Amino acid sequence: MRPAVGLMLLPPVLAAQGTQNPAELRQKLAAIQGRLGQVDQQLEALKKRRKGVLVEMQGIALQRDRAKAQVDGARLRRDQAQSEVQIIGREQARIQGEVLKLQGDLRKQVRWMQALGPLGDLGVYTTFKDPDAWLERGRLLAWARLQERKRLDQIHRLQGDLAAKEKSLREVLARLAREEQEAAQLQAALRLQEDKLNSFLDGLQRDETAQRQVQAELAEEAIQLERLLAGLLAKPKGEVFESAVAFASLHGSLPQPVEGSLAQSFGEHLHPRFHTKTVQSGLLIAAASGAPVAAVADGKVVYADYYQSYGPMVILEHGGGWFTLYTHLQGLQVAKDQVLKAGERVGAVGETVDGPRLGFEIRHQAQPQDPQKWLKQRYR
Repeated sequence: MRPAVGLMLLPPVLAAQGTQNPAELRQKLAAIQGRLGQVDQQLEALKKRRKGVLVEMQGIALQRDRAKAQVDGARLRRDQAQSEVQIIGREQARIQGEVLKLQGDLRKQVRWMQALGPLGDLGVYTTFKDPDAWLERGRLLAWARLQERKRLDQIHRLQGDLAAKEKSLREVLARLAREEQEAAQLQAALRLQEDKLNSFLDGLQRDETAQRQVQAELAEEAIQLERLLAGLLAKPKGEVFESAVAFASLHGSLPQPVEGSLAQSFGEHLHPRFHTKTVQSGLLIAAASGAPVAAVADGKVVYADYYQSYGPMVILEHGGGWFTLYTHLQGLQVAKDQVLKAGERVGAVGETVDGPRLGFEIRHQAQPQDPQKWLKQRYR
């Protein structure tokens, strides 16, 4: 199978619209960090693989995607900071409103106290003809002065809170400016990576030697894959998976592994970008990036690893010498020796230089079959 160059592209993050829930932003940031971890794992795996044009292309594309992930992360942190600015701004306005209200109430109370004079209404009771009324008025005046002190203390506290909020707001705004600058720098790095990749691909189109090298690499990968499958067939009989339903009996009734359309059919093709003759040993299915990929039948995971330009690849054994292969996945989500039922998740659609694709093959005794003839509903 001539694989499109497999790599994992991180999903674009939409620009924030208005105030966002801080919890949602934290969740999105965690997802971006998880994606970055997956890209780093792929880059590490790439270093251990043989060198070649296809591997070099995949490395360039992975570096580009890592830069894009960092840009998306910076944008999310910017949105988070903007959300914090709005929250602090609302709190600042609330505290300022309370301070103004208290100041107004205090001014009214001060005017009332000034109108009463230093002794308030007590001066009119110098004859002590009504001592009870005099004491009551004294208590009222003391209470009013106590309330005045409490209001003054409250104003001071609110003003202190307001100063703290203003300081926090300035810090958030400074952080926002730094993150915007970081995002701009990362976007510039991303553009350079994209230019490098496009230049590499354009040079590959013009360079017949490079085209022949790609052709040789594809042929070598096909041979290595056949050897891998032959090795799986040579396992001791007790280790061979046997399904309750013979895989051969499912001819023409298998479900599609993913929703999508046919990008490239089984058989020989001329690649539109590399101008190389390639033989598809399966199907290339155009689907949404990250779309779930399901096992088409009960099977056992006999291979789950990064494989040359196929990227993350999973092979399921179905018994009787039958295998299904799922390539260009978005990371690895199953483990070797795991048993899957038909319809259970194998992984997710990853990206290639031609866009999001799933490579799907059916093999018997390492020989490729046309998957379209096995599907209940063919891809169009």
